[in-house]
Amino acid sequence: MLIITGTDTDVGKTVFAAMLTLALNGVYWKPVQAGTAGGTDTARVRALTGLDDSHVRPEAYVLGEPLSPHRAAELDGVTLDLARIATPPAVDNGRTLIVEGAGGVLVPLTRDTLFIDVFARWRAPVVICARTRLGTINHTLLTVEALRRRALPIAGIAFIGDPVPDTERTIADIANVPALGRLPHLPTLDRDTLIEAFHAHFRPADFAEAAA
Repeated sequence: MLIITGTDTDVGKTVFAAMLTLALNGVYWKPVQAGTAGGTDTARVRALTGLDDSHVRPEAYVLGEPLSPHRAAELDGVTLDLARIATPPAVDNGRTLIVEGAGGVLVPLTRDTLFIDVFARWRAPVVICARTRLGTINHTLLTVEALRRRALPIAGIAFIGDPVPDTERTIADIANVPALGRLPHLPTLDRDTLIEAFHAHFRPADFAEAAA
């Protein structure tokens, strides 16, 4: 299993997760979807990848408002049962389960449970998706620190956006975390461009080793 988290909301982790699901022939799972006006992230991953039902698992919860899950659940009159989230779905054929969180690691699921608390139960390697624009050094280092305080394994950082070599190097050096690569902005998002981007900018072995 690999956990995909971001340093903030709208970093690009759903597109990254779709790319990784394709590249690893994996299985995608978004435990909690908050916000449905533009469609769910699961539906987007299926549309981007063209993968069949065996490569996705249904959400534990789908909430209407694009808010932190704890608040979206309250507005929907839903009580989140963490037991439905704490046990990841089974996958077969040796496939890697790719789990996408909501926003960053300290996003609340309930009034007393953060996403990182569930991650700590899973003990699976975490891939941090980080923007390359201004502010990312602070956000990324805070994310690394939060994960390390809970002794969670960090597979590395996947940068998303335009190249900013000094920022990418600075984060990797200070955090002492591998820079896995950078997903550039793609003018067209589809199965072919995602696969091409993965092989141009990432090393498959880095993810296969982390998920082993």
